[in-house]
Amino acid sequence: MQHQEKVPVPVYTAVDRDVFLQEIYPKRSPAVLRDVSLGPCVRKWTVDYLTENGGDKEVKVHVSAVPQMDFLHKNFLYRTLPFSEFVQRAAETKHSNFFISEEESYYLRSLGDDSRREPADLRKQFPGLAEDFHIPEFFEPEQFFSCVFRISSHGLQLWTHYDVMDNLLAQVSGRKRVVLYSPRDAQYLYLTGDKSEVLDIDTPDLERYPEFVKARRYECVLEPGDLLFIPALWFHNTLALQFGIGVNVFWRHLQAESYDKKDPYGNKDPVAAARAMQVLERALQALKELPPDYRDFYARRMVMRIQSCAYSSQPEGAVQECRPSDS
Repeated sequence: MQHQEKVPVPVYTAVDRDVFLQEIYPKRSPAVLRDVSLGPCVRKWTVDYLTENGGDKEVKVHVSAVPQMDFLHKNFLYRTLPFSEFVQRAAETKHSNFFISEEESYYLRSLGDDSRREPADLRKQFPGLAEDFHIPEFFEPEQFFSCVFRISSHGLQLWTHYDVMDNLLAQVSGRKRVVLYSPRDAQYLYLTGDKSEVLDIDTPDLERYPEFVKARRYECVLEPGDLLFIPALWFHNTLALQFGIGVNVFWRHLQAESYDKKDPYGNKDPVAAARAMQVLERALQALKELPPDYRDFYARRMVMRIQSCAYSSQPEGAVQECRPSDS
């Protein structure tokens, strides 16, 4: 069986704001940052501490009979639990109280108080716990978008997807494997929207997804206290090697008007990209009016035009200059 090329994510130590902005951020590639102070959370956020200090605020959580969660086919339920009870259940390997089975898996992605309009912010939803977590000052305060609390059962694996904003994933407790794929390998990931159809990235069905092996696999294991910089549009898949607690901090690195104002999750495509995709869909509908050989010919012309005008690096043989169309 063919295997993907594997590339370790580079690790940087003792990173401050200047190092991040001058040496790491311009590369637009994932990076593990170690020895960056996250505050006392790394020491304090035990199960007992979270249970006692997180309160009984009700949280909406994912519950699945299997640890490999699949958002495309929704192989999980949404259930609401008091935060303290959720933490205890997520930390267990077998449950005396359960919704589906004794071995069900749990996952929390915190939401804003008005989940349809307001992004998550740890400081608002869990103010007592937020005092323990220090957001790294690697971006301007006005760029801040959200601060998302994530807690998962041991063995829980999340689907491969991309986000449209830059983010820092802070691993507070537990170990987590993260696999990433470059935006330039999107064509090999069998996308439906922002998610890959390839659920099992370790033993993929290559009869169904033969091109998947062409995607270069970047991989790291996060230890407690580590930060992972995930640039916008990089695909990522996470696997909790232990019961784990993390915090994602997202920020707007494009102009504010580039983003959909009605997007509390920060995962809708930028306004211009969404508009371009709508135009593409109309073009594809128009091509259906042609006979197959004509449709093939004009589709290839469209692809060549996109390559010459929009690709940031040109494939071999592509036209290097984008000239106005003469048709």
